[in-house]
Amino acid sequence: MENSEVRADFLKDLPPVEFCCAYGSALLGNHDKNTMVDYILGVSDPIKWHSENLELNRDHYASWMVHLGGAKMITLVADKVGVGVHFNPFVNWNNRMIKYGVVRSHNLVQDLLHWKHFYLSGRLQKPVNIHVDTLDIANLNLVNLKAATSAALLLLPPEFSEEQLYAKICGLSYMGDVRMLFAEDKNKVNKIVRGQFHLFHTMYRPLLEEYAAKDLLRFPFTGGHLGNIIQVYSDLSSFLQLIWS
Repeated sequence: MENSEVRADFLKDLPPVEFCCAYGSALLGNHDKNTMVDYILGVSDPIKWHSENLELNRDHYASWMVHLGGAKMITLVADKVGVGVHFNPFVNWNNRMIKYGVVRSHNLVQDLLHWKHFYLSGRLQKPVNIHVDTLDIANLNLVNLKAATSAALLLLPPEFSEEQLYAKICGLSYMGDVRMLFAEDKNKVNKIVRGQFHLFHTMYRPLLEEYAAKDLLRFPFTGGHLGNIIQVYSDLSSFLQLIWS
């Protein structure tokens, strides 16, 4: 079964959601059944959603959460201890391994627009595959992508490659993450960008062309890819236009 079919079918076994995206290695078309398929799910009322899901899929949850407080405990821990997202990892479904995180839709929107926790916003700065979107998250995420692009440009030298830009954008969400000092692969960011380069290119090229049209960036096209990108700041107003455009 292809990953796209896995994603579509898996949602049928959950309560309805307002938003769903898949991310990670599943986007690369890996058909290895040992590869985990990752989701972010946006729901209007997490307590209600988890209550319904506990009736359908109690085995998805850690037993201590179920016994100590059920849906209220699950939501409380996500909101007060974490960043508003409850993850059910290592869910065995149809001989596939699934991981899904559930977030209140309002919190998802706030993180995209204001970088409140910079967790989901960081996740959606990287390629994702959206399957359900009743909230117009794809459009709202443009604010997030523009902010990430502007932040990355401030951290880059006057001239850089397209791959360096995407690596800087991808690395924003890992800044300050202590896991990168110990547990995580030091080359994780570069591996993500190289493995999904065409997806990053599709996501960010319209924004780069927009900046180029404002004469804030200059770059040639070489075989469908951008050549080295040059930042152009003729004055303070141009610099501010980049930040706030």
